Amino acid sequence: MLIATVAVAAIAVLASLPYWLPRTVVALRVRIFARVNGEEGVPIPGDLVGADRFREVYSHPAADGRSEGAPLSDLFWYWLAPGPHVHQEHLEPGERYDEVARATRRILARPKGETAALAERCAARVLDGTGPGLVRLRDLMMPIWAEFSYELVFGERCPAHARALIVANADDVITALKCCGLRHMDRRGRLTDYLRDRLGDVRFPLPERLSKDEQVFYLQGAFFNTAVVQMSEAMAHLLMAIAQHPDVQRRLADDPADDAYLDRVIEESMRRYPLFGIAHRITSADIPVDERTTLPAGSVLCFNYPEFHGTGFEDADRFDPGRWERVPARGANHIPFGVTANRPCPARGVAPAAMRAVTRETLRRFALSSSAAHTRSLPNRGPCLLAPRGAPAPALRAGARLALLRLRDRWEDVWRSLVQLVYGTYMVLDARRQRLAAAHFENLRTAGEKG
Repeated sequence: MLIATVAVAAIAVLASLPYWLPRTVVALRVRIFARVNGEEGVPIPGDLVGADRFREVYSHPAADGRSEGAPLSDLFWYWLAPGPHVHQEHLEPGERYDEVARATRRILARPKGETAALAERCAARVLDGTGPGLVRLRDLMMPIWAEFSYELVFGERCPAHARALIVANADDVITALKCCGLRHMDRRGRLTDYLRDRLGDVRFPLPERLSKDEQVFYLQGAFFNTAVVQMSEAMAHLLMAIAQHPDVQRRLADDPADDAYLDRVIEESMRRYPLFGIAHRITSADIPVDERTTLPAGSVLCFNYPEFHGTGFEDADRFDPGRWERVPARGANHIPFGVTANRPCPARGVAPAAMRAVTRETLRRFALSSSAAHTRSLPNRGPCLLAPRGAPAPALRAGARLALLRLRDRWEDVWRSLVQLVYGTYMVLDARRQRLAAAHFENLRTAGEKG
């Protein structure tokens, strides 16, 4: 009797793992990260700065520091290496940043029609080789944006071997960022070597203030890390949301020319699943908030996008594209591309047109369905079932496949959470040991003093 009781209890605990273990492990990982990195700084929204002052503080000219003086910078530099010191997001204000930003704008400057046509061609080439069945949406999207970024930079169709290098690099970066795997610097190095050989083929002049090696790192960081990763993540979230809301998918498929509705779906996806969790900025001067509160120079401001995007909306956790018919986007707590006054995302003019084109090309071919967990961090890479558009599917069979997908995703999450705990702890400790950002600025100060 005792053995049977113990066996039943063990089975019950085992069966319950997907419902409590991942949450517990994530909470433990957060505590470890906070312990290793120290105090996170000033959370915004938070006690000192509410959601109503989020934009004001975010836009303030003194909220302009990017890396120097923040322990978090060491971790982000670690994940983005090689070349984080010339990554556009992490360059400090000054002439060096201004020249890099101009180069990025030149490469991205295309009419919306050309941008959409390019995205459509890239999507068609990748999706033509995709069959029905289970896919991971982030993996499906990554080759599309690899080709898209390559053509923006080089002005020609992306060869297969270059696409493989770009995808391997981008996947390695985002997998490490999600703490689902360690960095593989050999994969990143192979793309660095390729770009070094192709440096003379870039369509536009590169920043002259950068050395040749820095120009390579700039291209890799801006266009083949951030651009490919962020667009793949954005599309994975968008298609995952569409897959889990049949009414939205039906309307998009029935009227693919309805730009206004598709734009609302994209807006809602980016509100509900913002690409950034925390954006940290270091203040270069005091920022007065109100009569009682001033953020002193040197403060590390941690802008929480998910919390800001979830404040001030009715039923904020619900995916509802229709809310953008009732809520003006301009005044809402919604900044998917940052704010104009403080380094907005350089792709803000390119991304919506490109995302529209890829969404239409995907929905023209496939009906999407998914029962997997859809979270902002998307560590499962967006599991989704693809079926040929218009092909009838037995309801019983479709329901069974979705039930199996849900069960599989929950058990994967058990193992994945443990992997994230181990790898994440190792990487945050290794980043603290290497101190890439802190050492870089110390070396600059030492060189300046000697000069």
